[in-house]
Amino acid sequence: MRIGLLTDGGYPYATGESRLWCDRLVRGLPQHEFDLFALSRSADQEQQGWVRLPDHVERVRTAPMWTHEEDARHTGRPRGLTGRLATGLGRSYGRRDRRRFAAHVTALVGAVCAGTETGPGSGGAAAEAAAGRFTDGLYGLAELAREQGGLHHALRSETTVRIVESACRAPGTGRTVHAATVPDYLAFVAGLERALRPLSVDWYEEDGLGAVDLCHAVSGGASALPGLLAKRFFGVPLLVTEHGVPLRAHYLAAPEARRGAPVRALLANFHGALASEVYRQAALITPGNTHVRRWQERFGADRSKLRTVYPGMEAERFGAVGESDDGGGPGTLVWIGRIEPAKDLIALLHAFAEVRGSEPDARLRIFGAPVTGGEGDAYLAQCRALAAQLFPDEATDAHAVGDNPVTFEEIGGPEVPDLAEAYAAGGVVVLSSVVEGFPISLVEAMFCGRATVSTDVGAVVEVVGGTGLVVPPRNPRALADACVALLRDPERRARLGAAARARALELFTVEQNLAAFRGVYLDLVGHAPARWVTPPGPRGPGGPPRPFATPPEAHVLDAQLAEPAAAGISAATSPGVHAGAATGASRVPSWAVGAYGGRAGVCGAGGGDA
Repeated sequence: MRIGLLTDGGYPYATGESRLWCDRLVRGLPQHEFDLFALSRSADQEQQGWVRLPDHVERVRTAPMWTHEEDARHTGRPRGLTGRLATGLGRSYGRRDRRRFAAHVTALVGAVCAGTETGPGSGGAAAEAAAGRFTDGLYGLAELAREQGGLHHALRSETTVRIVESACRAPGTGRTVHAATVPDYLAFVAGLERALRPLSVDWYEEDGLGAVDLCHAVSGGASALPGLLAKRFFGVPLLVTEHGVPLRAHYLAAPEARRGAPVRALLANFHGALASEVYRQAALITPGNTHVRRWQERFGADRSKLRTVYPGMEAERFGAVGESDDGGGPGTLVWIGRIEPAKDLIALLHAFAEVRGSEPDARLRIFGAPVTGGEGDAYLAQCRALAAQLFPDEATDAHAVGDNPVTFEEIGGPEVPDLAEAYAAGGVVVLSSVVEGFPISLVEAMFCGRATVSTDVGAVVEVVGGTGLVVPPRNPRALADACVALLRDPERRARLGAAARARALELFTVEQNLAAFRGVYLDLVGHAPARWVTPPGPRGPGGPPRPFATPPEAHVLDAQLAEPAAAGISAATSPGVHAGAATGASRVPSWAVGAYGGRAGVCGAGGGDA
């Protein structure tokens, strides 16, 4: 089958989130064809280029979400059929289209303003009415963009600003939104336009998203928008995978100088409404853990559509350490990750001070690098200063050089050449985060057979499952007590490490992840409504049906059953049905009636394989 993989700021680019996971998925399912539809997030990401793609990636179409230049496209890429943002927006709008645009924006913005009061996951007639207005506005804008070439100039126009102002001042609007001023209107309009840029890409064609059998969005939000439109325009089923909680990031985003409370409230509600629509239209949703699943349910995801699939990780690279009898440095704690405030290394250093009071020979090795940007470098400098203050260099005698029990190291040097060696350096691996999604470093430590001490955030408890110690976040004393307990009990460390490795090999390998998605793909396409392909002949060039385009039982030998009956059937009754399929013989068996009131796919003699 042909899979349309929808990414946002990741694969196939060399940098970005979910890049490794997507690459493993594509390479691990060579029996399928993949078309990549990628949104890029920065000029730097574009310049870094793509990863090397396998041969069964048939097409790559990209669109930059950071520019509106008509010539912002790739050249010279293998299979580089690129997309673009259409920019002839608003300049050629006639009076009728201007009225349509204003009506759609009014519906969408009015629903966003009303939703700031109803809140996420709230029921009732008011919430349902707001959701209906939101989807009417969203799909109306999508159809207008498809017909006229895009929305950038129109969404940035004074008309939109006035609609936002009117909606914010409407009776019944909450106090926060009602207090918005002109700078708030302009900031929200700019954020709305950026969020809706995927509506303006040139992917919504029969040979674009209309040519795939299944759309797989690897995150919610912007990357799922093309999947929504592929379902609406062509009837393509949508699969949504989320390993993190982008909605949570919107709600917890730190206040910015250019965004006041009204703007943050409006944008958060827009993304919440969009997520609810994505979850409602998706054929299946595969959260990466229960923590993500709870957020999806909060925003309206139907439990019957949810199937947890843990992200697969390569266990082989940690096999030598995991199978070794070496328990690592018996008095050494290891921390591995990106150095940023969310990891709360400050609390870890204070906890280690408590550990040193009970275990004077203990050491703490911190492996990582600061996140890009000034904030990461500043946080690393703060941690180094605190470590120097809490642990002055110690010397064993008057003739020895002092040594600090806390070291900040980077992986790749002669002493620690790779990641597995970093985990092997300690007897206990520590995670001290205050915010965490799926704890990758924790799973890697489990593959290495290491006992762990972690804070109770994100999906930590779900991942550990009783094979490690879990303490409350922002509690250095509890963190220290757990570390001391394991440092003093080597037999317990060994038992927990062995149990952790067994759990990781059972749940978190690449193989289990690929097996899950192999079954998901077949299940979704097997239950999807048939999508018609015009047979060769006088009606058009056509071609044989694609694999899985029709169910196996639809293949009949009687040529008179090759097309649905004209009686009561039209091309509009079944998404993706070719107009020419609405005519023909009326002798169609009852099992050929499709789920949408049309007919299931029926091929004449010599039709393609299912």
